Amino acid sequence: MHHSTSGSVQIPTSLKATIERVYGETGRQWLVTAPAVLNECRTRWSLELDEPFANLSYNLVIPGRTSAGTEIVLKVGVPCAELLTEASALSLFDGVGAVRLLDHDAARGMLLIERVTPGIPVYKLQGDAEATQSAAALMRRLWRVPPQQYSFPSLAIWFRAFARLRKNFGGGTGPLPSDVIGQAEHQFTKLNASSTGDVILHGDLHHENILSSASHGWLAIDPKGICGDPGYEVGSFMLNQLPAGASDAETLTILGQRLSIFSAELEIGRERLASWAFCHAVLSALWNYEESTEWLSTIRLAEILQRLF
Repeated sequence: MHHSTSGSVQIPTSLKATIERVYGETGRQWLVTAPAVLNECRTRWSLELDEPFANLSYNLVIPGRTSAGTEIVLKVGVPCAELLTEASALSLFDGVGAVRLLDHDAARGMLLIERVTPGIPVYKLQGDAEATQSAAALMRRLWRVPPQQYSFPSLAIWFRAFARLRKNFGGGTGPLPSDVIGQAEHQFTKLNASSTGDVILHGDLHHENILSSASHGWLAIDPKGICGDPGYEVGSFMLNQLPAGASDAETLTILGQRLSIFSAELEIGRERLASWAFCHAVLSALWNYEESTEWLSTIRLAEILQRLF
């Protein structure tokens, strides 16, 4: 274990590239200030930091401990709405079903989070069916009635990506298949209209965001914090951890098995969940397209999910 008490945390090259791609000049400026931000966090919270975790997406995530010996994870990133809503979601979940937020200055992109130990992701400890059951049970623990005052975006805001796409292509869908896009728009409208009530959702509850805790069973990390229909929540998990190189038929079988488990555990109709997972898949493909990353494989999954409702 490498300890770094001075400002010597190395920002992984892949993370730098992502931050520059997603945030442009703002991201480049933030990378310059990152060592100072880390030093400030160290001083403010009396931290000893180790090396950052591997495979980071948009933020620098570093394990360590406080001078009192509490195992922590420090998450720092370009100040953005997502970090604010993550802090709000963790505060709302309040350690029930999710990791505990110890302190934060989310407006400046700094979150101090309790470390989950042993922190092994669910897919490494359970087979597909069992992991799906664990995810469903965790969803039921996490979901909250929306508070009187809240700052969480609604699903409708996320789904504005469809309007952005059409605006860019004069009402068309550009390189994305128009039939799939049109079906997702139609299904989203239908699902929203028939919702029995919104809850605060995790918003990205896939296999890598469900970790083992010696004291609390399974705990969620990295919530997006979104207000919407409960059925939307299964989408992220449905698309994740599918065997590489599986045929459409094999993939369909796995997706069908997961849907049956989710439907039984969450008491939501199987077709409704399939339809939500389809909408999420198409939305994910749009996000990939917006970020100039590969989107074809996500559209393929959407097309497989279409057979299930």
